[in-house]
Amino acid sequence: MHHWDISISEAFRIQEMIKDGVITKDKIGEIVHLGLIAGVDVSYEKGSNKAICVIAVVSFPDMDLISYTYADGTISFRYIPGLLTFREGPLFLKAFDKLSSTPDIFLFDGQGIAHPKGVGIATHMGVYLGIATIGCAKTCLIGDYKEPGLSRGDSTPLVYKGKNIGSVLRTRTNIRPIFVSPGHMVSIDTAAKITLMCAKGFRIPEPIRHAHLIGKNLLATHTPRPADII
Repeated sequence: MHHWDISISEAFRIQEMIKDGVITKDKIGEIVHLGLIAGVDVSYEKGSNKAICVIAVVSFPDMDLISYTYADGTISFRYIPGLLTFREGPLFLKAFDKLSSTPDIFLFDGQGIAHPKGVGIATHMGVYLGIATIGCAKTCLIGDYKEPGLSRGDSTPLVYKGKNIGSVLRTRTNIRPIFVSPGHMVSIDTAAKITLMCAKGFRIPEPIRHAHLIGKNLLATHTPRPADII
């Protein structure tokens, strides 16, 4: 645990501390025994620092939306590359506190260990709360890779400084791949397998897609509620 109202230098120090606690081995048991998966996405109001973090909980493997929670507010920590967690983390924690139970694993719209310090938002929140997490990013932050094949399920390693840090995964045929990396308590292979199983016809995995659509709708209608059960 740490405070969030901190300086930039303190934020980098905290990342070093978090990095020491990262686990990139499977601690979630067999994939077939997973019950609920959460998707996490933060949407911003256009032209402002107002944002909303949505956690959408879906059944696995059918991806039916079960429930969602969210937290909204004004973000004060300025944007600095590599420190996204310090902007969006506090909102996620507020939304997390509203969950009636903890899903088996969380998929974040963001990086896991595929991060300059090895501590993207999925990793940071995983270690901070002791939960299993995966980073599913739409763009590559660090690392080198070869373009995967064009078919759904094709993947290639994401390599940084000679080390495999994730997968470049094609979740839909002939559509741009996404960049999947372990957050916490999940291996590289399992992170890719779960992400692909959660992708049902779209580039973005269903848990994150649900969270994104809910967040955009709440921002558009300006009718936030404390929590919603579907």
